[in-house]
Amino acid sequence: MNDNQMLLFASGCFWCTEAVFTSLKGVVGVRSGYAGGFVKNPCYREVCNGTTGHAECVRVEYKPTEISLDVLLTAFFSTHDPTTLNRQGYDVGTQYRSALFYTSEDQKNTILDFITELIEKEVFTSPIVTEVLPYNSFYEAEQEHHRYYERNPEMRYCEVVIAPKLAHFKAALKSYLKN
Repeated sequence: MNDNQMLLFASGCFWCTEAVFTSLKGVVGVRSGYAGGFVKNPCYREVCNGTTGHAECVRVEYKPTEISLDVLLTAFFSTHDPTTLNRQGYDVGTQYRSALFYTSEDQKNTILDFITELIEKEVFTSPIVTEVLPYNSFYEAEQEHHRYYERNPEMRYCEVVIAPKLAHFKAALKSYLKN
């Protein structure tokens, strides 16, 4: 019996998000794609143009017996700015919004409790704008977007944006990383 769970994380460019989640113990699958929009089967160009309502995201399948949802949420909130509406760094548009797409009421409650705790601890100086939405559809990105950082570490965007973010993340959550 498969007791794995699934959650979608949107935190800007999915190349960055994928690189973060593939490095965590207990994560058994990560796929880049699009969620939260109103067009069926969107392509990358359409999503980038902001005409589909989708967010770039990753679908993360994980084993709750090996990694908690709190650790996944810590990774999510520590690797992007959840206080900027429709923007992550130079990436601007609704496709780069901060969002979580849950697949169960338990996930929803854990997410809302986690965000409440971040607010109470004043972790961020501005209000958190992360959307918390029920999962309703996921469209897998084109093949060239999968494992992008792993296949293109020398690309300028990977060197300047993803590598430093990943290094900071790995230092902060060292005990949760795969070997």
